[in-house]
Amino acid sequence: MPAGIFRPRRLSRLGVLAAVGAATLAVAVTPASAHVSVAPATAAPGAYTTLTFKVPNEQDSASTTSLDVQFPSEAPIASVSVQPKAGWDYRITKSKPARPLRSDDGVVDEVVSRITWTVAQGSPGIRPGEFDTFNVSAGPLPTTAGPVAFKALQTYSNGEVVRWVQIAAPGQPEPDLPAPTITITAASAPGTGTAPADTSSTGGDTQTSTAAASGGDSDDGTARALGIAGVVLGLIAVALAALFAVRTSRRQA
Repeated sequence: MPAGIFRPRRLSRLGVLAAVGAATLAVAVTPASAHVSVAPATAAPGAYTTLTFKVPNEQDSASTTSLDVQFPSEAPIASVSVQPKAGWDYRITKSKPARPLRSDDGVVDEVVSRITWTVAQGSPGIRPGEFDTFNVSAGPLPTTAGPVAFKALQTYSNGEVVRWVQIAAPGQPEPDLPAPTITITAASAPGTGTAPADTSSTGGDTQTSTAAASGGDSDDGTARALGIAGVVLGLIAVALAALFAVRTSRRQA
């Protein structure tokens, strides 16, 4: 066989190795799709807590200029207050619940149905490659265990609106545009000696917010670690393909 010509079987192996390496690198360097989320991931039934909405910018050339969060009408929350945020204005929309609610202050016949944050004039918004958080104190949360979704609309400076409104079905993969969701945990059984944490005070809200931030940082760290591992595997595959090509060429020379 003429020098410098690969045998078909070896050429096929080389192609497979190169393809695997390229595919691995492509997956590794593609950023994980981030989405609007809410923390904490879980909360005790009937608790007061700070809900932290985390908003990443997924555009390359546009800034996030508005976030519109819809509160669940099927599980209304009696008390909602917004933490002011520099560079952003907010508007609260209220509506009447299907049935009056009871709180520590008595009967509540009007609840927050949505909160809309809009970038203030002269502020840049959330620029490409950045994220920001928006805090809301809310309670009492629903007493029925299960997921509670807060559908959100994210508007960009180029006019595009991303609708984070899809609800994940039990046992199914996460949808492409999932709604920010928390899960109300089951109440402790009588006699267990445990009770839902009371986060109605400022200290409780601070602890919940800190835990939420730690959880978000942990998720980001895991994503970075997986990305680095993918890059390393891709480089190893490409190196093996190159080494195989060199050895094959030398044997055929």
